Amino acid sequence: MIITMMHPKQGLKKYRLLVVDDEIRILNFLRSNLRALGYEVLTATNGREALKQFHGNHPDLILLDVLMPEMDGLEVLKEIRGFSKVPVIFLTAKGGERDKIKGLDMGADDYISKPFSPDELISRIEAVMRRFRPNEPEIPDELSVGDLALDFKAHKVTVRGKNIYLTRLEWLLLSELALNAERLMSYEELLVRVWGAEYRDDVQFLRTWISRLRHKIEEQPNDPKIILTVTKMGYVLKNPHS
Repeated sequence: MIITMMHPKQGLKKYRLLVVDDEIRILNFLRSNLRALGYEVLTATNGREALKQFHGNHPDLILLDVLMPEMDGLEVLKEIRGFSKVPVIFLTAKGGERDKIKGLDMGADDYISKPFSPDELISRIEAVMRRFRPNEPEIPDELSVGDLALDFKAHKVTVRGKNIYLTRLEWLLLSELALNAERLMSYEELLVRVWGAEYRDDVQFLRTWISRLRHKIEEQPNDPKIILTVTKMGYVLKNPHS
């Protein structure tokens, strides 16, 4: 249970949030304190109510509890991802590692374990929204690097003509590398661009996601030809035919 009050911060962008949790005390606490920070807050106590709120009010981001009656958070996420890429942060029980991994694989953008501090929650919300709505120059509709092709409008990836399914975070990571093909991207640069400044020093976290990406796009993930490691510096996406 969250017990520390939130304090207003300067510079927060004001988004419409949908908070979904069957624990009324947590729901009321989050609603009152997020509203005090200037967010517009919608609430739901179960999965079906969450879907109704989503369709009727089009929130910018969803805070979604995993364990709920009627429809759990994973079911809600699966249905939403059928037609929307709205950012979703899972609220998970401490130690719910399986739910976290499954949620990320299904397209969740982040997760936060209960109990969590208010400052951590706000940082996660703002980091996810920066990733979802970055202030970057306009990107091309399509981009090809060797056997790798990215369709930025459809968020689709093909490798050697084969469609590859990527989670949202894998897509964001590959997009950054592809848009900067042939250029070394440092660990810190990738972490900040994809996950936010809060992750800038978490190199092992980045290595894990690079490994996942390689297993999907490389012919031999243990001998990569597309995403190359520059020891102690970062990664570079290369055209293996150049």
